[in-house]
Amino acid sequence: MKKFIGSLFLKLSGWKVIVEGNPNNLDRCILVEAPHTSNWDYLLGVMTYWKLGRRFKIIIKDTHTKAFYGGIVKSIGAMGINRSEKNDLINIVAQEFDKDNFSLVITPEGTRSYARKWKLGFYHMALKAKIPIVLASGDYKYKQIKIGYTISYEDLVSRSFESVMDEIENYFKHTQAKYPEKYNPKIY
Repeated sequence: MKKFIGSLFLKLSGWKVIVEGNPNNLDRCILVEAPHTSNWDYLLGVMTYWKLGRRFKIIIKDTHTKAFYGGIVKSIGAMGINRSEKNDLINIVAQEFDKDNFSLVITPEGTRSYARKWKLGFYHMALKAKIPIVLASGDYKYKQIKIGYTISYEDLVSRSFESVMDEIENYFKHTQAKYPEKYNPKIY
């Protein structure tokens, strides 16, 4: 049913999904999604994953998973984290990957507002969990969602941090955000 809903939503809204590389990489990865300037980006991402029949999780404040609607939030992939406490998020994520296969969707800008630089924890999460980083973008100019460009775990280990970040930055460089003035494609 989710596959049908995702496909129908994307078709009716005029969005095309382009899978780059091996779609099986989406089964177990850190999925870096950018730009993230609107809540529409999240909805497009969910619909894309539903269309592709893949599982994903997101990290949100645990107040949402503990609230009366928490069951619904968890059922669509939310992992609640207590932000008021200092957490070892990298190890928490690695432990989740020890238990299950999924894509952990990360929006490294960390906000829907302009960010001077990206949060780079996604890189360390992928290293600790020994999984690839997969990239996804929603280009509002062309109404295209690209998903699947992969930087393998082996590449993460063998290359410098800077060369990986440069590759990611180049990937997103020409993607047009819903609100371009809120998007900073410069990672660090």
